[in-house]
Amino acid sequence: MTHGHEVCPVERAGKLESWWRKILQNPEKILGKHVKKGMRCLDFGCGPGYFTITMARLAGPSGKVFAVDLQGEMLGILKRKMAGTPEEKNIELHKSEKGSLSIGEKIDFALAFYVVHEVPDTKNFFSEIRGMLKQGGCLLISEPMFRVSKEEFEEEIRVAESLGFKVTERPKIFMGRSALFCKPF
Repeated sequence: MTHGHEVCPVERAGKLESWWRKILQNPEKILGKHVKKGMRCLDFGCGPGYFTITMARLAGPSGKVFAVDLQGEMLGILKRKMAGTPEEKNIELHKSEKGSLSIGEKIDFALAFYVVHEVPDTKNFFSEIRGMLKQGGCLLISEPMFRVSKEEFEEEIRVAESLGFKVTERPKIFMGRSALFCKPF
């Protein structure tokens, strides 16, 4: 499956971290039951890091978060934001290439929030994530209702399932179409 949606431009980075979003899409509430101490996590399409620092806090000093984005400018915003925080030590920034995540690490949990529709080849994306996940590892995706139709979202799920993912939950996230996939043991 290929999408024609454009990548969110860095000029809109500030809108990704508005005060109202912190109320309606609270990172602690969204990630809290999925990210535990010591986990190795991936924040794919991290942008300015709306979820990254919370993910790192939840994973703790023994955990690690790989923050991946296609845009170096987004990673620069995140780098400035995390500078001097305790979480800085367990966040690793990665600039991905089109069509590849560019990291060869095994992870426990991956987040792709409002970004799968921007990926040119979803089959390749889900395949790469599946290869990175440890057995029993999970991937949480959420797509914006205002940009991704129900049909497009269901097609993303079909692609993921065709590669061996299983939907274990459909979490309710404000203005999102969401699914939690786990890699079977």
